Amino acid sequence: MPETPPSPGIDVTKPNIARVYDYWLGGKDNFAADRLLGEQLLALDPGMRDLVRGNRQFLCAATARAAREGGIRQFLDLGAGLPASPAVHEAAREVIPGARFAYVDNDPVVALHTRALLAGTVGLEPVLADLGDPRAVLSDPGTVSVLDLSQPAGIIMGSVGHFLPAERVRELTGAYLSRVPSGSWLIMSVGRAEDDRPEQKIKPAYTAAQTYRHSPEDFASFFAGTDVVPPGLVAARAWVAGVSERTPPAGLFMHSGAGVKR
Repeated sequence: MPETPPSPGIDVTKPNIARVYDYWLGGKDNFAADRLLGEQLLALDPGMRDLVRGNRQFLCAATARAAREGGIRQFLDLGAGLPASPAVHEAAREVIPGARFAYVDNDPVVALHTRALLAGTVGLEPVLADLGDPRAVLSDPGTVSVLDLSQPAGIIMGSVGHFLPAERVRELTGAYLSRVPSGSWLIMSVGRAEDDRPEQKIKPAYTAAQTYRHSPEDFASFFAGTDVVPPGLVAARAWVAGVSERTPPAGLFMHSGAGVKR
């Protein structure tokens, strides 16, 4: 598959983790430096590609379900990265064609690339902001242009919670949920392992950010104020399959779930 020409201002000689994810997902919005880092990480843990793809399947399935069962037609995707295919807006628009999305990321390279990818697409707005500042995110002109916070919304935090301490994640999910009405959905996934051996194996190569291990109790606390929808808080692939788990999977997995604000 031919790679997409770089947009002005994008340095293709430096790897970007959002483009590495795109590479693992089989996308075309990545470059040689991204593919090199992607292969280095896969050499350390071949399961990383399946982990990322399973997470994408969960995010799309949960977003489509929020649109179908909750009638959610507007979404705030926090720490979105690139809208790699399949994109969550594609999943929602299969249910509600006019579903609107604010794609939030604090990486200027990602924001620039996302703006180029979404140019001319109505109802999809890249927002350069830090999810750690809910006031700035929600007041950004891009967010305001596509979201009406008086109506239920979907809040997506896919594969970002493990970059923050648990207490900080609780603060942020609480802050965002406090700004949307009952019936809104929270869709979340965080990387997890039952022990730290898989994480220690890839940390020397993955230096983009510090990561944190969240217990099942921590993960459940992120959904405070919501009713968790079946099959509950489980690994991504189990959620997509609608299967409740008795024991967590071995190695790295994406702890995933969705809840509806009371």
